Amino acid sequence: MKILTTLVALLSALTIQAQEVKSEILEGGGTGEFKAIMVSDASLATHTVFRPQDLSKFGKNNPLPVLVWGNGGCANSPREHINFLNEIASHGFIVVAIGPMPSQGAGFSHDGSESKQLIDAIDWILAQNKNKNSQYYKKIDKKNIAAAGMSCGGLQTLDIAKEPRLKTVMICNSGLFTSEGRSQAMPGMPMPEKSRLKEIHTPIMYMLGGPTDIAYNNGMDDFKRIDHVPAFVCNLNVGHGGTYGRPYGGEFAKVATAWLKWQLKSDDEAGKMFTGNPCGLSQVEGWTTDKKNIP
Repeated sequence: MKILTTLVALLSALTIQAQEVKSEILEGGGTGEFKAIMVSDASLATHTVFRPQDLSKFGKNNPLPVLVWGNGGCANSPREHINFLNEIASHGFIVVAIGPMPSQGAGFSHDGSESKQLIDAIDWILAQNKNKNSQYYKKIDKKNIAAAGMSCGGLQTLDIAKEPRLKTVMICNSGLFTSEGRSQAMPGMPMPEKSRLKEIHTPIMYMLGGPTDIAYNNGMDDFKRIDHVPAFVCNLNVGHGGTYGRPYGGEFAKVATAWLKWQLKSDDEAGKMFTGNPCGLSQVEGWTTDKKNIP
């Protein structure tokens, strides 16, 4: 019986071991210190992973913080955001995005996704961190996990914001619908009530595309209602599409990476973009900002 139990445990460990089946290097691996790669992993075929190419640089003294990501339109593919997510990974993060790895030339996915897939991503990477057979064994910073998403993916993020393992959240081109605006929602969108903003227990950043962003009013209304945690809102007049598809994710990637470095890596230099009066980002051409409970 003991031998059978051992075999079952071994088979279980092998089942969840990371098994990368295809990969692609985007934009030379990004501009960060740790050149990144996009991979499909058989042990989590429902998601796409963006990670540094050389994992040997990470371990007990330099673990990888985690970002889980939900896509615009609740699409079951990160196709629209790969430059942005790859750039973040190149600065020393592991990103687990909802949806299988997109193929070259693939268009927008009309398949839907669910908020729970963000939790699935967290569960998977933490299981990898404990699996002695995994390339991620003891390389993951389990105390520094962020959730984020764009548009409908931002609603998915707000839907799971009470998740206790989260350290911060980023809401991109998104915000909860007011009762009057719910008729504008796409079918399948999660529709948390505004009262659930009280469930947020971490610092939160809203990154919006200015008044022409269809989510502008929703996001700004959220920000006005949040007063119990550190909150930051920034706008760049690029509309709802953001800058995700621009080289290296454009301006949005720079701001998101700085926020994650500050929140998940305690990088005070990166934090200067959000701290001070005026904060650093407010002095960058094109950006407008506001904040609460942030020095």
